[in-house]
Amino acid sequence: MGGAFGLQTHIWTNNSKSVLLMAGFPVLLLLLTYALFLLFAGLSGASSGPDAVAGYFIWAGEKLAQAWPFAIAGAILWFGIAYAFYQNIIDAATGAKRVERTAEPKLYNLLENLCISRGITMPALRIMETDALNAFATGVHKGQYSITVTRGLMNTLNDEELEAVLAHELTHIRNADVRLLVIAVVFVGIFSFVGEMTFRSLRYAGSGSSGGSSRRSSGRDSGGGAIIAILVALAIIAIAYALAIVIRFALSRRREYLADAGAVELTKNPDAMISALQKISGNAVVNAPSEVREMFIENPHSDFAGIFATHPPIEKRIEALAKFAGGRVAAVEAAPSKPGPWG
Repeated sequence: MGGAFGLQTHIWTNNSKSVLLMAGFPVLLLLLTYALFLLFAGLSGASSGPDAVAGYFIWAGEKLAQAWPFAIAGAILWFGIAYAFYQNIIDAATGAKRVERTAEPKLYNLLENLCISRGITMPALRIMETDALNAFATGVHKGQYSITVTRGLMNTLNDEELEAVLAHELTHIRNADVRLLVIAVVFVGIFSFVGEMTFRSLRYAGSGSSGGSSRRSSGRDSGGGAIIAILVALAIIAIAYALAIVIRFALSRRREYLADAGAVELTKNPDAMISALQKISGNAVVNAPSEVREMFIENPHSDFAGIFATHPPIEKRIEALAKFAGGRVAAVEAAPSKPGPWG
């Protein structure tokens, strides 16, 4: 697990995935828009053409042809808002506050020294006031990068261990992991929003008019065709939403191994990274949205019993550090598990 092994390939892959997400987003968005029109057609009886089944699909296609510029404009607006305010949104969700050297000189100096040693632009520093032990990095490009650590991490880890965690997060920035994660969070967010809106519309479907917008559909013809249209629309929405979720969960777990290796490369101290992970293990739970927890150094709450876990088990990470980086796995006193203001 050398610090540079496969690093350029990993960075290239992250950049490629970022581009693919950006390119694939409008396609899936248009597919979702079509599915919503199709769902509305099935529920309201709106149809076009003499065919009782195909009329719903034709009507939805006609509406998509009229609405697609607005859908794309909405997507651009969504990304623009997320791009401009994602850090504010994350800070609001986690309670993180930016700090300067005067407020936290030790933490600031540790990070500054790491950045100077490798010629890395100094990211902003933020602190979450919680007893949990965790940290994460955010940012899309130089000038926006930020590293957040919890108060519990600062109070529990010694200077060498804290330096290793900061080096781990710096490596995520160097490897373009944080850019990919931010884009993925934005990507999944809009599909979550569309899915929620769809289920809300279904709640009111029973009380809505069944034939108010129909152009050529008859009550007899609309029965089977409407059911087919509704089922197809729901299937498209479910597939698109599932793809978005899979994208989030499919983010390579290898990024954590590479960030651990990068921390060792920066600090020349594998033992510090190992002992930091040992103390973090079992004490990393932070009350934050699941999308934000994907960015943490440890995310113990993995959906579906770990099938789609975004982080490898800490035990595996420690084993890799011991095997490939020459670190020693020593017995350490477990950090006290105390509930903080964030859980």
